Amino acid sequence: MGRRRPSSLGATVLLTLCLTAPTLTAQPNHDKTVWNYDGGLQIMTDGGIPGGPCFRINGRATAPGFFDNLRRVDTLTGTLFHRGNEIVTEFPAALHLSFLLYDFPCDDHLQNAVSQTFLTSTIVNTLRLSFYWKRGLALRPAKGVTPVHYETRRLAPYATELADKLPDRYEWEFEFTVPSAGVPITDSLVVVLLTPNGHIAARAAARM
Repeated sequence: MGRRRPSSLGATVLLTLCLTAPTLTAQPNHDKTVWNYDGGLQIMTDGGIPGGPCFRINGRATAPGFFDNLRRVDTLTGTLFHRGNEIVTEFPAALHLSFLLYDFPCDDHLQNAVSQTFLTSTIVNTLRLSFYWKRGLALRPAKGVTPVHYETRRLAPYATELADKLPDRYEWEFEFTVPSAGVPITDSLVVVLLTPNGHIAARAAARM
């Protein structure tokens, strides 16, 4: 697949979602199913560093007013996206992508991951992030993605009485502007996190 030059997740450049369907409510109605997209598209996945910690990405792709009252209607004759009486075929000029990155217990299928280790800023700053639009099986680079916010937050331990004996834990918050003018609404926004040696640490998608 074509690959855009990965971007650093490090704070220096403010750059630093298993494919997951959006959080929706299906409303079956005889020969059709209606999906509501209020709140935008969810992006969530679990990932891991070989020989290191596991983590979760949890976020959302939004756009002011675009997803309000937006519905997907699946019928026997096909799929249409509606907002009231309007037929929607393309994304807006830009999407706002935001997500949190934080430690999460390793699943059995994440090989070579050691659950006793935790994410650190040093680890996170070595990761690289790439964006793609996916149509069917084809991937193409998402161009012009711009970082707009980066923040590291220290998490307070649950057992406060043991705080001085527990390792520091953090979460990382990232926000990006993703140009999407002219992109068909049926395309998916794919986010890929890579380790320095090119290993895919996580892959997630915001999709309709």
